[in-house]
Amino acid sequence: MLRLTTPAGVRIEDARQFDVCHGGAEANVAVQLAQFGRSTEFVTRLPENELGAGCVEQLRARAVGTQFITRAAGRIGLYFIEHGAGVRPASVLYDRANSAFAGITPGMFDWDAIFAGAKWFHWSGITPALGGRCAEVCREACEAAKRRGLIVSFDINFRGKLWSATRAAEVLSPLMQLVDVCVCGEDEAVSILGAATMEEEDAARLPAVAASLAKRHGFKTVAMTSRGGSAGMPAFRAMLHTGAGPHFSRTYELAAVDRIGTGDAFTAGLIFALLRGSEPGAAIEFAAAASVWKHTIAGDWNRAGVAEIEAVAGGNVSGHVRR
Repeated sequence: MLRLTTPAGVRIEDARQFDVCHGGAEANVAVQLAQFGRSTEFVTRLPENELGAGCVEQLRARAVGTQFITRAAGRIGLYFIEHGAGVRPASVLYDRANSAFAGITPGMFDWDAIFAGAKWFHWSGITPALGGRCAEVCREACEAAKRRGLIVSFDINFRGKLWSATRAAEVLSPLMQLVDVCVCGEDEAVSILGAATMEEEDAARLPAVAASLAKRHGFKTVAMTSRGGSAGMPAFRAMLHTGAGPHFSRTYELAAVDRIGTGDAFTAGLIFALLRGSEPGAAIEFAAAASVWKHTIAGDWNRAGVAEIEAVAGGNVSGHVRR
C-alpha cells in the first residue's frame, strides 16, 4: 500500500501536500523481521505500473524477499493518515476498493513453492476484510502452511472502516482452527472471536480472556497488549499466554511520534523472539520493547536492530544521547 500523511496539525480535507511512504500490516512485520536479520518473503499482488514497481523496490531495499509477488492490471491500495494531538484523535481514510490485491483468488499463488524451507507464516485480519475471495485465499494459505508443518500466526488487526465486527466474526472464526499464535486486542477478542471476559484488573482479566480464546479456538499462544495512563503520557505493557501461564512485560510510558505500525512491530518482535527460542517472559519483553520503539519512528516501517530492542527490553529506557 501507499500511505499518505498530512503535515502536522493539518486535517485531511485541508491538506495540499502529503508525505508518502509504503506500508501495510503484513509488510510492516516482514520489514521488521528482515531488520532483525531473519529471511522473509512477502506475498502479495501489486499493479503492473510504476507505483507497484516502487513498492517492490522499497521492500527489496529493506531485505524483504519479493520473488512471490505477482503483478496485474489495476491500482495500488491507498490510505491517508491525519495525526492527532491532545483531544483530537488520529484518523485514517482508506481508498482500497478494486485494488490489484483485492482481486486475488484461490489457486493464484503456489503455496508449496512459497513455503518450501519456511518455518513460519503470518497473516492478519485486514486481508479477508478486503472482500472478494480474499478470505478463501487466507484459508488456502493457512491449510498449505499447516500441511508443511509451519507455525501460523494471526493478528486480528480489526478495522471498523473496512468491515463490521459482525462480519469479521463470521469470516474469521472458522479460520481460527488453523492458527497457532494469535495476537489480539481485548475488545476484539471478546466481540469478534467470542472470548469470555470479567470485570477485574488487567493482571487477572487479560490472562482470563487469553485462556478463553485458547480454549475456544485451540491457540497454543495468545499475545495481548494493554494501554492505560493519560493522553499526555500513555502507558503500555503486554502479556503472553502459553500453557505455562501468563507472562507480563514491564510497563512503559510512551512518547508517541507515530502510533501506526506499533502493533505490527510488536508482532514481529514476538515472532523473532519465539523463532530464536526465547522463554515466554523474555519473548514478551522483546515484543513489547519493539512496539515501544516503533512509537518513536515515523512511517509504517520500524527502524530498529536486535541490539537496540534488547537494550530497551533490558530496562535501558533513559533516552540519553549515545556518544
